[in-house]
Amino acid sequence: MNSFADVHDPERQRLPFRESLLAMLGIAFVTMLVALDQTIVGTAMPRIVAELKGFDLYAWVATSYMLASVITIPIFGRLGDLYGRKPFLLAAIVLFTLASVLCGFANSMLFLVIARGVQGIGGGILLGTVFAAVADLFPDPKLRLRWLVLVTSTFGVANVIGPTLGGMLTQMRGWRLVFFVNVPIGIVSLMFVLLFVPNLHRLKARGRIQLDWLGACVVAVTLGALQLLIELLPKEGVSGMTIVLALVTLVLGATLYFWEKRMGYPVVPVDVLVDRKLAALFAISVLGGFALFSMAFYIPLLFQGGYGMSPHDSGMLITPLLLGTSVGSMLNNRIVTRIPRANVLMYAGFALCVAGCLALVSLNGHEPHAVWMACMGASGLGLGLVATNLTICSQQIVAHDQIGAVTALLQSLRIFGGMLGTAITGALLGHFYARNVHRPLDAYQATQWLKSFASPDLLIDRAEQSALIERLVAAGQSGDAMMHSARMALVESIHVGLVVAAMAAFVGLCLAWFVPAVRVVYGDAKQQGA
Repeated sequence: MNSFADVHDPERQRLPFRESLLAMLGIAFVTMLVALDQTIVGTAMPRIVAELKGFDLYAWVATSYMLASVITIPIFGRLGDLYGRKPFLLAAIVLFTLASVLCGFANSMLFLVIARGVQGIGGGILLGTVFAAVADLFPDPKLRLRWLVLVTSTFGVANVIGPTLGGMLTQMRGWRLVFFVNVPIGIVSLMFVLLFVPNLHRLKARGRIQLDWLGACVVAVTLGALQLLIELLPKEGVSGMTIVLALVTLVLGATLYFWEKRMGYPVVPVDVLVDRKLAALFAISVLGGFALFSMAFYIPLLFQGGYGMSPHDSGMLITPLLLGTSVGSMLNNRIVTRIPRANVLMYAGFALCVAGCLALVSLNGHEPHAVWMACMGASGLGLGLVATNLTICSQQIVAHDQIGAVTALLQSLRIFGGMLGTAITGALLGHFYARNVHRPLDAYQATQWLKSFASPDLLIDRAEQSALIERLVAAGQSGDAMMHSARMALVESIHVGLVVAAMAAFVGLCLAWFVPAVRVVYGDAKQQGA
């Protein structure tokens, strides 16, 4: 049987073909809603910060979303196991869409950060339920892989159009449209889920259900303190504030560990996290998210601020990175059942990512666009292979009644890795940019102009650059040369972040050897010794 329209077998496919198709279309639209937002915002971010100012909150636009998602994914992944996915999908679509409108009306970076946090709650619920919903509809692993083509294709479409669309809208109509575009997609998603997605999977809870809301609050404070520590440490070094933040992070982290071991339905399932069969997968998920999000969020700044490209050109060049993740997923699903060990694809994926990141560092901005796109595509292809195999391997290793919780935890850890990557890259960028821009100003004997060059948002705003160059020339300075030096300072700073992303991918490559060997075969998954 080689088509979607196989004879209906409830043990393999819960619904008949037509109903399955309509339900998967609903899930695909939900996936589009989240995926498009993730790909479209990064391209617009340099222009957003140039208009709203507040570069010190640049990383928080991404990490507030991720922090909210990290907290909500495991909670609602578990609630979906207990009560079914549909009610939470519907509520999350409404919340995500309304928050997108708030983002579009933001008049300051702080307002945008708060609105993105609200949006992240909706996005976390969606990510915590949508992939597990596919497992509910298709218990058979190989059949599930076939139907996942719809989801991975949706990611592919979003990754193709997202960056370029974001750049085009930002350049032609302003950055606010990149958030308003979520409204029509949200409405279509809501209708399809409401009409066609069933509420299938329900576990019978033993006794009274106690969800770990206190644990969620502790996670929020712990991760928030960790991010502040990451941001302040390069600027202040060991100071009273950084010591307090470090202590808060350590004490709350330890408290969380012991608290979660007591909970029946923990927000951080400690016992699962330390499972020897899954521990390497969880660590790899963090490292993969670290590499992907740090690249996707800061490479547009490299292009627009460092190399002076337009938002449209920046979006076009970043597209292969995000498209590559979808191509990697689809390629993986094609060949994973034809090879003895699915793990091999993770080795290849991380190796491609390391090579792509290091190649990007070696470029100087004058190469043909095809060279940039090839490096981006290699990195994205590799991370796509990794991400898909994390889901496949974990769903074959664990029992069916744990699929929702483990899948949600993987997604949560991936976003946590993205939060770490964005925060660490942002902190390194701020530190090295301040140091690198001071050096040429000192050489020009123009350190009195340091305040004018202090924030990289200057390098995106063409009008502000022209005005500053005029003031520099009037003061007898080499305005164009000093501006070029500032751009190179930004380029060198972002290159440091890319090297760190390559190091994260290399560590992931090493950890992949510790993942239990998994072979995906027709109708079941067989585990062999690693």
